[in-house]
Amino acid sequence: MLTERFVDELLGDFLFSRETYHPFPTIEDRDAWDSLPSVLKKFWKDRGERKLNHSWTTITATQYMDYSRTGNRTRYDNVFWERRQDLASLVVAECIENQGRFLDDIVNGIWCICEETFWGIPGHGYMMKRHDSLPDVSDPIIELFSAETAALLAWTSYLLKSKLDSISIMVCERILFEVDRRILTPYLNRTDFWWMGFNQERMLNNWNPWCNSNCLAAFLLLEDDPQRREAAVVKTMRSLDNYIDRLHSDGGCEEGPKYWTFAGGALFDCLELLYGVSGGKIDVYNEPLIQQIGRYLYKAFIDDCFYVNFADSSPKVDIPAELVYRYGIRIGDSKLSGLGAMALKKKRERSTVLDFANMFRMLPALFNYSKVEDHVGDNPLVRDAWLDGIQVIVAREQHGSSKGLYLAAKGGHNDESHNHNDIGQFIVYCDGSPMVIDPGVMTYTAKSFFSERYTIWATQSAYHNLPIVNGVQQLNGRQYQAYEVRYHQEDTIASITMNIAGAYPDSAGIKSWIRSASFIRDSHPCIEIKDNFQLKRVTDDITLILMTPYSPQSEGNGSIVLQDDHYHTVRIQYNGEMLEVSSEKIPIEDEAMREIWGDQIYRIKLKTIKAIDHGECVLKISQFP
Repeated sequence: MLTERFVDELLGDFLFSRETYHPFPTIEDRDAWDSLPSVLKKFWKDRGERKLNHSWTTITATQYMDYSRTGNRTRYDNVFWERRQDLASLVVAECIENQGRFLDDIVNGIWCICEETFWGIPGHGYMMKRHDSLPDVSDPIIELFSAETAALLAWTSYLLKSKLDSISIMVCERILFEVDRRILTPYLNRTDFWWMGFNQERMLNNWNPWCNSNCLAAFLLLEDDPQRREAAVVKTMRSLDNYIDRLHSDGGCEEGPKYWTFAGGALFDCLELLYGVSGGKIDVYNEPLIQQIGRYLYKAFIDDCFYVNFADSSPKVDIPAELVYRYGIRIGDSKLSGLGAMALKKKRERSTVLDFANMFRMLPALFNYSKVEDHVGDNPLVRDAWLDGIQVIVAREQHGSSKGLYLAAKGGHNDESHNHNDIGQFIVYCDGSPMVIDPGVMTYTAKSFFSERYTIWATQSAYHNLPIVNGVQQLNGRQYQAYEVRYHQEDTIASITMNIAGAYPDSAGIKSWIRSASFIRDSHPCIEIKDNFQLKRVTDDITLILMTPYSPQSEGNGSIVLQDDHYHTVRIQYNGEMLEVSSEKIPIEDEAMREIWGDQIYRIKLKTIKAIDHGECVLKISQFP
């Protein structure tokens, strides 16, 4: 998409040099900074003032080793990110105020970060050639957060260079020196970073656009040599093509909406950087795939901050409002721009205004704030959507409203990026409130990736809305997948049907398991989950699982009622002669999951009463009363 269209002998002629590249106002451009809305100026000045005379948090060797010793990722990562958030807040505050109050603290922050041995996090140390509990300073790998750190320092130099030089020319020289040796030169010289996609030993995911966007920003802001500058642009486009080539034509993000922020959203960051540095000549916004990647986000939108959260996505997603608005404007989609404007309104209601993000998102969010605030786009609540590549269906009662029932279900395979073993999974909401859920992701630890991933209960099919047969649940791997996946949609029904037998090993004893999830729109709308199965042997060990955040109330006649704190209620009906119901409370100890669901969720078990080798189970979910 990019390389074939734009890599030729003319590319260097239309790329701006570092001196002529002016993507945002610097601190000298006072009209732009002074004209920001007062609410933004106060918000960021207040954040900066909280860091005046700041004591920069120490990062020790043993803190880094905590990951290899205990598996904990958060204790080091939190300190690591606190430094970067504090620096960004001080930089924006100084640009707004322009009185020099924050400069000494900014210099200290720059110096602290430049003194760090490794700009990445311990969980990504596996990329180094020598594996050790401490990072190898001789092996400057580029991973997500080393690239983000480079971009933060590059933007800091771009915005404040004249002010920093007035204190000491060594500050910006140090930034250039550290960014070059850690990021710029390795980026040009190495092709072995898996996320680049030049050596296909690993499946590409959000790392590709996320790393590329920050590396490219650092090059465009710091690199003087036109040949190295052009080489970086070319390499970025080639690497992005490796990522784009593996995406489905539906634009779906198999990693879920949370990761869209760093996948589709980061791809948009890359495209905006390329568009800007070329004066608009590198432009692929008319490409259908690029447009579909943006549209995925509102297709996965349920209501408020809830999104369809398959894989490692949280059900609550704080989307980058201005980026989503701008993406919609670029591709001419008023639903997408409307979703961004709606998200900004929610931020205002919660008094967050703008959250920390990388500078290439914070700066346009500042300067486009009033545009987004005044924007009136189309309602993003679509009634039906089918993403045939990632095999996800979404359906609600009516377009433009979250009232009533909502269904999402998936097929796919069990080797997706940030995979959960969840072929045939479905979720149900009522009036925008979660009823039958996907628990989502837990705080990452050393177990979250590689060999121990599926020892975590939240990734297992036994804790998704799926069958367990003969005590056997789904396994991970590309060979475990849905077959015969079909989508049907008309005015009165939307449905997905698939054979999920292939998601289970032979030991489950399944010949065929046809699961359908249907949204039936008649005078009494309902959601129907139907399982038609044939087994290799007779068994009474079949259990259907339903996960919910609310204590299930059994009515004793083949009926379960779920009700939230606002009295949104659904009834689940099943064949009481075939299935017996029980439930268990699952205490939530993980902090990230507790923020979503509270102290516990519930696991409903519908178990067969008699021994059978074939049958049909039907669950009917309707709004009550």
